[in-house]
Amino acid sequence: MKSLLGFVALLLFASLALAAGSYDEGVEYETLPTAQPTVDDKKIEVLELFWYGCPHCYHLEPEIREWLKHKPDDVVFVRMPAVLGPSWELLARAYYTAELLGVVDKVHTSLFNHIHKERKPLNDVEQIKKVFEEHGVSAADFDNTFNSFAVITKTNRAKQVREMYGVTGVPTLIVNGKYRVTAKSAGGNKEMLQVVDFLVARERPGAEQKTAPATR
Repeated sequence: MKSLLGFVALLLFASLALAAGSYDEGVEYETLPTAQPTVDDKKIEVLELFWYGCPHCYHLEPEIREWLKHKPDDVVFVRMPAVLGPSWELLARAYYTAELLGVVDKVHTSLFNHIHKERKPLNDVEQIKKVFEEHGVSAADFDNTFNSFAVITKTNRAKQVREMYGVTGVPTLIVNGKYRVTAKSAGGNKEMLQVVDFLVARERPGAEQKTAPATR
């Protein structure tokens, strides 16, 4: 019964996504020239590319949190801090430090709020460390992780977002390693997630046979 209810929920989600509107390639979303790997090939990936210093990313976060409350089980959500310039690297390392320490749920919103709500700078490692300490992370654990090979490796990969995803700004959402959605293309933050839902529905097995090509 539980599996049947889950299947019905997926069908309902797909129907709502398609009913919400059809979207055109090159208008509300773009197809990447080369599909990129995803973290789990058994699920449909939604990847958020962001930067803590970006006010548009800050304003997208409430929409993301609301969307995550209703995320279907066959969708995996991934965050990736884009590094589009040298000054972005510090905060990318902050995110990956939180990820490796298992405190993203505690620290992620606080880092955004520190910059955009409290209007306090996060321009050096010591300022970032204080935010982590406020959430129970010891100075030693922070230092060891922030300077670890794993964080540096992940950050170096984040420097490749321009080449991998054709990203020139954030926030950007990538669906299943194939499609790029921005607030500008979709028409706003809420609309970004509506386009994402549409593309997720299209990516489900058999969706191409069940739905007509997108038209407006």
